[in-house]
Amino acid sequence: MSKIILITGGSSGIGKSIGEFLTQKGHTVYGTSRNPERITNSKFPLVALDVRNVESIEKAVAEVIAKSGRIDVVINNAGVGITGPLEEIPTSEIKNNFETNFFGPIEVMKAVLPQMRSQKSGLIINITSIAGYMGLPYRSVYSASKGALELITEALRMEVKEFGIHITNVAPGDFATNIASGRFHAPLINGSAYEKPYGNTLKMMDEHVDSGSNPNEMAIAIHKIIQTPNPKVHYKVGVFMQKFSIVLKRILPDKVYEKMLMNHYKL
Repeated sequence: MSKIILITGGSSGIGKSIGEFLTQKGHTVYGTSRNPERITNSKFPLVALDVRNVESIEKAVAEVIAKSGRIDVVINNAGVGITGPLEEIPTSEIKNNFETNFFGPIEVMKAVLPQMRSQKSGLIINITSIAGYMGLPYRSVYSASKGALELITEALRMEVKEFGIHITNVAPGDFATNIASGRFHAPLINGSAYEKPYGNTLKMMDEHVDSGSNPNEMAIAIHKIIQTPNPKVHYKVGVFMQKFSIVLKRILPDKVYEKMLMNHYKL
């Protein structure tokens, strides 16, 4: 059955791959971009939306409803990366990251829930991250923003279940996208106490993204979830070791797991 689907951040990366795949499967897909007029090669329509602006969110949701009469699926995909020693990341950048990765998805959910409640049906898929399951060195803010979205989803699922609305998390690992070019990098400061370890970790993170999985894997996973009558609370999509790291965190003593991470990042 064809569904009306709204994807935030649908002009590039994972969002674009998901949108193209779902369009091929016969669904009506609306993506979003802060500046859709600049995107000339999208295979599905883009509406203007900035997840940091509530008025923008409400206008985009109203536009989709006006055009299609309903919204069956919302994929909260818009997000930004951020790296750096916590001590050296400007507080303004920390707040901006949470505005995009955490408060933005909350406002999108608030905007679509009344429509889904009136339909007595709907599915919200929040794209989080495997990094949200653990505090990663020099990615503290990113881990925190994605981890917070995971927990919000767990709670909200129970609040809206009686209305026929399903909400789930999908946590991707490293995928070959342009996220590295768009993330905020706290600058490497000559003479900083963190200069060498942060520099080495930053290089490793960029290599992981460059050698990441094909974003189509996420698109296939999302399509399967949309076809699932009763989605699970959490899904993880990525290579085995990235998903297994979450299992290890559950079963290993905290200090053993911490040591394992520090060895991985050569700290």
